[in-house]
Amino acid sequence: MSEIGLSELGYDEKLYILAFDHRGSFEKMVGGDHDKVAGAKRLIWEGFQQAVDEGAPKGYAGILVDPQYGPDIAREAKAGGYKLAMPVEKSGQAEFDFEYGDSFGNKIEEFDPDFSKVLVRYNPEGEAELNKRQFVKLRHLSEWLHERNRKFLFELLVPAEEAQLAGVDGSEDRYDTELRPQLMLEAILQLQNGGVEPDIWKIEGLDDRESCREIAQLCRREGRDRVSCVVLGRGASDAKVDEWLRAAAGLDGYIGFAIGRSIFAEPVKAYAADPAGFDRGGAVETISANYRRFIDVYEGAPVSA
Repeated sequence: MSEIGLSELGYDEKLYILAFDHRGSFEKMVGGDHDKVAGAKRLIWEGFQQAVDEGAPKGYAGILVDPQYGPDIAREAKAGGYKLAMPVEKSGQAEFDFEYGDSFGNKIEEFDPDFSKVLVRYNPEGEAELNKRQFVKLRHLSEWLHERNRKFLFELLVPAEEAQLAGVDGSEDRYDTELRPQLMLEAILQLQNGGVEPDIWKIEGLDDRESCREIAQLCRREGRDRVSCVVLGRGASDAKVDEWLRAAAGLDGYIGFAIGRSIFAEPVKAYAADPAGFDRGGAVETISANYRRFIDVYEGAPVSA
């Protein structure tokens, strides 16, 4: 890298992100117009703030929210001293692209988030030309951010190729367990070698602690000593997310999580069904309790070197 040394990369403080930057999937969950979707995000924001009031560590607490439905929330979070992450990618695309095209930098500078986030579907054994096209844009973003001393949060999804699924009899569970950990390692290595240098990798949960360790060590290779990982939730059950958190917690290179639907799905569905009549106080408390519980799981997990 020419713009920034590898030793300057990274972020290594604890980080507990409540992620609600979903757009396309959120529209389907909530239905209705822009204001109704924005209202659901306001509900989540209230739950997050209540969680901090009830003991969640403010210094490590953050949100991931989009400028389309949550611009005021983003500004309030920034003014309130919370960690703020915002997405750069166009929602729901199989191939990464910028939401605001060549003007992506203007939007970042307008909101000044602590972390600029991308969600990327990248399988190292996938279509070579697709991966190359994504490389070009992601490297451009990586360089743009680091030239301006901004932090890069990279959500890596490794969707199964048809041939890979066929090799495990079509089982998503077997793919997750038997194939995905190695594919994630290969994806990270390819991206780094291609000049894409996240400060934080947002990693799909892994059941196996040794796989988590290998991921973290790869992310920190060759002088990237402060580059870190956070666990994402994938909208999974509490039990499954707990398993992923415990597998990663306490390992060098893991600093927390970025969890969304597993925290807010049920309260948001209640809001969507009856925005005027649902129990708002109860919904806010549920979001608060769910967020705080995941922090407790992560912090309470056994620590090993």
